[in-house]
Amino acid sequence: MQAGKLNTRVTIQRPGTAQDELGQPIAAWVDVDTVWADVRHLSGIGAIKGGGEVSVIKASMRLRRRDDLTAGMRMVVGPTVYEVEAVPPPAARQDYTDLVCKVVT
Repeated sequence: MQAGKLNTRVTIQRPGTAQDELGQPIAAWVDVDTVWADVRHLSGIGAIKGGGEVSVIKASMRLRRRDDLTAGMRMVVGPTVYEVEAVPPPAARQDYTDLVCKVVT
């Protein structure tokens, strides 16, 4: 894998728990790692649902091979949050992991 194609800094997050001001557990996103990735926006789909306009932006992310990524995690690029929808299994000698994502609005 060419390092030059990995040109976007991405923070990997997983669902977890944190504590509020009173020490009570609350749902939160926990940072797993910050890595370099190749982010490609595949499409932007606009639709009207329930009287309101909805837009969905699909993306593909490629990063160095990892075995700890699952659907339901998320990737954060600056102010943009991507929900990981699928993690196709890598081939035996593949040195990268591809993710199927969508922008969360």
